[in-house]
Amino acid sequence: MRLTFFNDWTFGAIKGDRIVDLTEPTSHFTVIKPQDRLEAGITHWDQVHGDLESHTASQEGVALAEVQLRAPVPSPGRVLCMAGNYMESGTIPGPYEIDAFLKSPSSLIGHGETVVLPDAPAEVFHHEAELGVVMSKTTSHVDAADAMDHVFGYLNLMDVSARGINPNGNNSFWWQKSWDTFGPIGPAIVTKDEVPDPQVLDVKLWDNGDLRHDFDTSDMARKVPQVIEIFSNLMRLEPGDVLATGTNHLGLGPMQDGDEVTLEIGNLGKLTVNVKDTVSPARSWVRETVAEALAREGK
Repeated sequence: MRLTFFNDWTFGAIKGDRIVDLTEPTSHFTVIKPQDRLEAGITHWDQVHGDLESHTASQEGVALAEVQLRAPVPSPGRVLCMAGNYMESGTIPGPYEIDAFLKSPSSLIGHGETVVLPDAPAEVFHHEAELGVVMSKTTSHVDAADAMDHVFGYLNLMDVSARGINPNGNNSFWWQKSWDTFGPIGPAIVTKDEVPDPQVLDVKLWDNGDLRHDFDTSDMARKVPQVIEIFSNLMRLEPGDVLATGTNHLGLGPMQDGDEVTLEIGNLGKLTVNVKDTVSPARSWVRETVAEALAREGK
C-alpha cells in the first residue's frame, strides 16, 4: 500500500492517480494528532491491513490533482540521518567513518509544498536525494541480520542542507539540517512488500528538469540493515521513526528561489517541491553539481 495524509491531515491511500480516504476503517484508533493514526496503523498492521486494502479497492476516491498532499509521516519521534554513507560511484577508496545526525521532525513537508530558504549566511543550499526507511516496531540493539523485520516501508526523502554557516568556527550539522521545510518526504510511505530489495533502486533528482542526482542504492557503503543496526545500538527506535540512508554527494547542487525540484526513487513515486527564498533580492548560485564543479577544476 501507499499511505499518506492529504488536505486537513486526512489519512489516505494512493491508488494510481487517485487517493482514498481511510478515516472510516481507522475510526477505532485512538487519535489525538495525525501521527497517532499512522503509528496505530503501523503497530497493528497485521490486524488492519486487510481491511485497509479492501476499503481502498472498493472506493473510487478522488483525483490526486484535486488534493494537497501532506508529509506521510507528520511528526515522527526521530528523523535519523546517515552522513557519508555512499561510495561516491567508486571515487573514494573505502567507506567514510560512521557518522550521523538528528534532523528536526518539524522540518518535514510533503509533495507540492515549499522549501523556504531562511535569511541565514549560507554559502549555498543543497538538495540531497535519499532513501527513507520507516520503522515498524520498537527496535533496540538489533543485529543487521534481523533488522529488515523492523521495517514498515520506504519513502523519498530530500535532506535539504544549508552549507557554510559557521557561527562558532564549526561547520556543524545543527546549522545545516533542521530548518523548517528542510525535510521533504513523500508522496507516500510504500509498504515494504512493494519494495522487494531496497538496494537495487534508481535514485534520480531533477531541478527545473535538469537531472542532477542519478545513482543506485547499491552504492550504499552500509546497507539498510546495517543502518538500522547502527542507529538501534545508539538509541531506541519506535514505530513511525524515519531513517535517512545518505546520498551520493556527486549530484549535490544548489536550490534557489523559483526552482521546482523532483525526486524519484525506484517505484516510490515522485516527490516534487518548490523553492522560495526569504531574502530579497533572491540569492543565486552557479547551477552545477559537485561532479561538474570537480570536472571544471580538473579534479
